[in-house]
Amino acid sequence: MSRIGFVSLALCTLPLTALAQDWPQFRGPDGQGHSAVQQAPLTWSETENVAWKTPIAGLGWSSPAIQGGQMWLTTGVADEQGGQSLRAICLDPATGREIHNVEVLQIENPGRVHSKNSHASPSPVIVGDRVFVHYGNHGTACLSTDGKLLWTTVLKYNHVHGPGGSPVAFEDLLIINCDGGDVQYVVALEQSSGNVRWKTERPQHQSPKKFAFSTPLLVEIDGAMQLISPGAGGVSSYDPRTGEQLWRVSYGDGYSVVPRPVFGHGLVFVSSSYDSPMLLAIRPDGRGDVTETHVPWTLDKGAPHNPSPLVVGDELYMVSDRGIATCVDAKTGEVHWQERLGGNFSASPLFAAGRIYFLDENGTTTVIAPGTTFAELAKNSVEGRTLASLVPVEGAMFLRTDTHLYRIEAAP
Repeated sequence: MSRIGFVSLALCTLPLTALAQDWPQFRGPDGQGHSAVQQAPLTWSETENVAWKTPIAGLGWSSPAIQGGQMWLTTGVADEQGGQSLRAICLDPATGREIHNVEVLQIENPGRVHSKNSHASPSPVIVGDRVFVHYGNHGTACLSTDGKLLWTTVLKYNHVHGPGGSPVAFEDLLIINCDGGDVQYVVALEQSSGNVRWKTERPQHQSPKKFAFSTPLLVEIDGAMQLISPGAGGVSSYDPRTGEQLWRVSYGDGYSVVPRPVFGHGLVFVSSSYDSPMLLAIRPDGRGDVTETHVPWTLDKGAPHNPSPLVVGDELYMVSDRGIATCVDAKTGEVHWQERLGGNFSASPLFAAGRIYFLDENGTTTVIAPGTTFAELAKNSVEGRTLASLVPVEGAMFLRTDTHLYRIEAAP
């Protein structure tokens, strides 16, 4: 097995083995939607297998982050003057009881957001006894797990449709994509202070629209860490310690990139997003511009604008915003199946307890068995809009709507 292949396998298994109760960042311990839980709910409804349902004030599309018996999420509560109280909320994941509710920022003129966005869409990151929250150009902050606000800072860029991509923790750094309509850069803040350690401007590209909303992914290639960071016009790999660009692949006019990359079988998988998404498979062992040399396959039909892809076994799964689910061979791009799930999709799919979960925007989750033939196991619905991604713990699932957070438990 090649070194890259070994690392791919390790990233899909090692970070998960002892952490079935923890989900410390967007898309889980490895950032790719994999859970180590042995049991997860298969069927539920408003009246079936719901352990608790807690109202969440305001609106936020951040997915919960869980660690050490705490669950953190963010929300924006509007006032009568049009301002926003941007808050970090901590709940007990077992009971739904509120532990902390902290106003992080008060914004008088927050501006408009896209109809599928909120002022609190990036997911928190928990590192030890620190919680990091990001609200785009409104501000970024660090709290202690006992609810104390430790620092805030403001990163200047016009996020156009509101805040999007979530921050990523690496060693003593917090790394954030800042892809505005005006300026585009990737920045690393010191976790202890919020001070800038490094800041790297995005390369120039041909896309007429410059903004994007993706969350970067950390991978290890040949013993060295890479930060895979999509933006408008292309995806770059950076040294996460220094911000040095290692390689880049261009995808033309692609912009407003939302999906987080995934990694498997020695390949990085990236969507170019709007207006016509293309899924690219990239070998991450090059240097410089590798657009012509390190893209073994691409896929146009069924590529997502918003939901991130998912690698399970030898297959890559994705769902388009219009509800077309696709399964391809991750190594070759050969399409095994495409099926219409129904509904529109923004949340990213999840692999838990041997099943794949697809949550649409109207409260319906389609559960399938992984494999090269399509096999639907269940279809479950709750009330409300659902754009945040599902979060599992052993024996349960957390599902966020525009008004509530649910704990759904596996049937006994």
